[in-house]
Amino acid sequence: MPDDAAAARAAAEEESAFSHAAVHPDATAAYGDHPDQVIDFYAPRGAEAAGPAAVAPLVVVLHGGAWRAPYDRRHISPFADFLARRGFAVASVEYRRGADADTGASGGSEGPLAGRWPETFDDIAAALDALPALAREAVPQADLRRTVITGHSAGGQLALWAAARHLLPADAPWRTDRPAPLRGVVALAPIADFAVAAKLDVCGGAAVQLLGGQEHFAQRQPYADPALLLPTGIATTLVQGRSDVVVPQAVAESYADAAAKAGEVVGVTLLEGAGHFPLIDPAADACAVVAEEIAQLAW
Repeated sequence: MPDDAAAARAAAEEESAFSHAAVHPDATAAYGDHPDQVIDFYAPRGAEAAGPAAVAPLVVVLHGGAWRAPYDRRHISPFADFLARRGFAVASVEYRRGADADTGASGGSEGPLAGRWPETFDDIAAALDALPALAREAVPQADLRRTVITGHSAGGQLALWAAARHLLPADAPWRTDRPAPLRGVVALAPIADFAVAAKLDVCGGAAVQLLGGQEHFAQRQPYADPALLLPTGIATTLVQGRSDVVVPQAVAESYADAAAKAGEVVGVTLLEGAGHFPLIDPAADACAVVAEEIAQLAW
């Protein structure tokens, strides 16, 4: 448990990240029939003067929130806008989470559950498969050859998973026959190793809930745990605040260690004095570091 000072700092960081008004996208497109199966697109700022030519890398953003329904893409829209103002085309993906958006049912007495099996993964796979065609229509300035996927917290897990679909078990419905056409992955404080996350009770056991509970955890883990889906062959960087008490540094380090054992080098950028939320807070210095890490892979 964090001490009082660490808890107070974490609370202040969260308050700052959530203090920004939601930024409306330039376009929204559906990749399915459910209300949560949509992608918000943000055009690179200044693109009008550049004309219709494909000049901007495309950044795919997957929001966090422990895969739980109360946290949707609106809270990360200021971060998406921040990236657009840095010259990126941005696609912010919504997906089904722990409670059904139609009924509001949480499925549990202690608050909304984390994720929906298999719908959360169905949606990420479907969104990424539909993205090229949708992006060409919504943000014609985007150069799809320079696509980087980023995600925060639970979204970081989904970003790493999306880049590893070609490594899924043969019977996985989301498996692809080749690696995703990505320039790279920048995972922000990701829940990247489910075994370590479960041991540390990250986000109140969210990783276990995502897989349907302890009775399904071991069976479903090979289909969902990024630490078991290595090496991806795709350039990957993890950005982690050293002061993060939500998803501790040990989770990212365990993933990087697993990658090394699999023969893959994963970059880990550790930020002194930063916790969980500054990584997506446009008012924080850490957010500029994240944008630079994305740029290094995109260009």
